Amino acid sequence: MSSFFAGARTLGTGFGVLVRHPKLLLLGAIPALISAVLLLVSLGTLIWFSPDLVTWMTPFADGWAEGWRTALRVLIGVVLVGSTALVASVSFIALTLLIGGPFYEHIAEVVEQRLGLDTSDDGAGLIRSTGRGVVDSLKLVLVALVGAVLLFALGFVPVLGQTAVPVLGALFGAWLVTLEMVGMVFTRRGLKVGARHRALWRRKGTALGFGLPTYLLCLVPVAQLVVIPSAVVGGTLLAHRLLGPQERATADDPSPTP
Repeated sequence: MSSFFAGARTLGTGFGVLVRHPKLLLLGAIPALISAVLLLVSLGTLIWFSPDLVTWMTPFADGWAEGWRTALRVLIGVVLVGSTALVASVSFIALTLLIGGPFYEHIAEVVEQRLGLDTSDDGAGLIRSTGRGVVDSLKLVLVALVGAVLLFALGFVPVLGQTAVPVLGALFGAWLVTLEMVGMVFTRRGLKVGARHRALWRRKGTALGFGLPTYLLCLVPVAQLVVIPSAVVGGTLLAHRLLGPQERATADDPSPTP
């Protein structure tokens, strides 16, 4: 549990850094606001049209008794909206980082310089580095979509769908959020998504301690505007912790640790 709380404290540290630098906090809130509006409008549209969509998806139930037909369609509607909300919550992070890439790069670099952290890169240049970041973000969105489909299917399993699936969804979202937030430092050094995953897997408790509160707080409207820039700073600090002297040597090594 100590590693879990250490991860949560990293998010708190990111918030504390930005409180002392309100201009950076305001700068980081702008992309989050744009992404939140886009995704909330999209989710609201889905909810508005969900009755028609669910009816279109279940033509086989037209001849059922009204009670069974209604129960099935309500269940499918809830699972559909819930799965979409999961994808939206994870995509929100990816979309925000994509829109606000230059903003967050600047915030991360300012924090690194003020804290005396290593700002070296692999010399790939801005265009190539940005391209790698976009590709990695798209990969994570694809993983989120696949995970949402699986969770959507599990949502129909009695009991499991109403108990374990929400917990699994939160853990899945938290892991993806952490992968996103440490990405800037890893990408700058030429390390791909797989390297992030392996480095975080070695510190699972810390990764979930950081990612779970970030993921849950991102579900709260308005709070997202503060959480995202705070998580960017916290993710930068976490990435440097993962890429210490020993971790840097093994981050891209797929062999298991002893």
